[in-house]
Amino acid sequence: MDQVFKALSDGTRREMIERLTRGPASVGELAQPLSMSLPAVMQHLQVLEASGLVRSEKAGRVRTCHLEPDGLRMAEDWLGGQRTGWEHRLDRLGGFLNTDEGKRS
Repeated sequence: MDQVFKALSDGTRREMIERLTRGPASVGELAQPLSMSLPAVMQHLQVLEASGLVRSEKAGRVRTCHLEPDGLRMAEDWLGGQRTGWEHRLDRLGGFLNTDEGKRS
């Protein structure tokens, strides 16, 4: 999971993930809107592949990238669990603050 969050910590990689949510794309298509060299784009893709968020396949001279939803789902599940825990804590705090004891503090 650390690799997933490391991969998602970079804005360029998040932009690539966002593009891939619309469907597979070649490396050239992913690189087109970015202001960086193709080798730099490939380094970002390697991080995304190592984290399990993206997979790629090569057909001839074209490398096509695909989103791997399971990697994102793992991060989403973890974040959902954290959110649920914090919601319970905040609900308990709100309940305490609404009691007479909480109002006296």
